[in-house]
Amino acid sequence: MRTSIRKVGNSRGIIIPAALLAACEMSDEVNIRLEGKSLVIASVRCPRAGWFDGYKADADAEPLATLSVDEESGEWVW
Repeated sequence: MRTSIRKVGNSRGIIIPAALLAACEMSDEVNIRLEGKSLVIASVRCPRAGWFDGYKADADAEPLATLSVDEESGEWVW
């Protein structure tokens, strides 16, 4: 796709079509970096995004409940 660089104040900018933004999953904030003589625009990713998707706190209510109890050993020695 070919587009024009436009003047925005003292800087320059381009218009990115909504379909391209949606396909790249870009929101309002992006990272821009220089690779050789090319600009690379990448969506901002949270490093820990999705870690707790599907987590159910009530399932971990008693994590030690599944351990068998050794009735014969008596007291624990630390």
